[in-house]
Amino acid sequence: MKIKVCGMRDAENISELIKLKPDYLGFIFYGKSKRFVTNFPEIEIPSEIKKVGVFVNESIDNVIEIVDENKLDAIQLHGNETPEYIEELKVLLIRKVEIFKAFSIDDNFDFSRTDAYQKVCDFLLFDTKGKDYGGNGVKFNWQVLDNYKGETPFLLSGGISKKDAEGIKEISYKAFAGVDINSGFEIKPALKNINDIKEFKQNL
Repeated sequence: MKIKVCGMRDAENISELIKLKPDYLGFIFYGKSKRFVTNFPEIEIPSEIKKVGVFVNESIDNVIEIVDENKLDAIQLHGNETPEYIEELKVLLIRKVEIFKAFSIDDNFDFSRTDAYQKVCDFLLFDTKGKDYGGNGVKFNWQVLDNYKGETPFLLSGGISKKDAEGIKEISYKAFAGVDINSGFEIKPALKNINDIKEFKQNL
């Protein structure tokens, strides 16, 4: 099961987190986020841990510039980006990166909206619909995942905390690839509780 820890910024905090060997570290390049990265942390991150840039309705030129400048391994699109946007981005990128597309989920979400993204994304990310683009700290009803019929693997996000390890282990969807954790493990925005993440990872 893949583990992505999002909303990182503090170099010392990242250094401690690296010891737990998550699969992905997420860095948010969205100015309205409480976890916005103004200066990329100066720390060497092992190549086996992939660096993900999170963007919301950002221009393709800016995404490419940030990816190249920070040597990102993946891009997470958390806004209203279209499949055509993603296709153009992939053509123009010099670096080969993974593409995540996030969707805001509630009880009435129409999963057919993901159909057009099946061939252009490496992963989908299902997060709780809320007032912000992610980081709302609230779960959605995981039973609605029954309605996802796509083959593109997805990460589960939205209000996950260390208490959810047992429930997550019971998820058996073929496309379920892992979890994206953030606000449920924070001491304050962009600063994670390393012990809680360690306990969560061990319980998974």
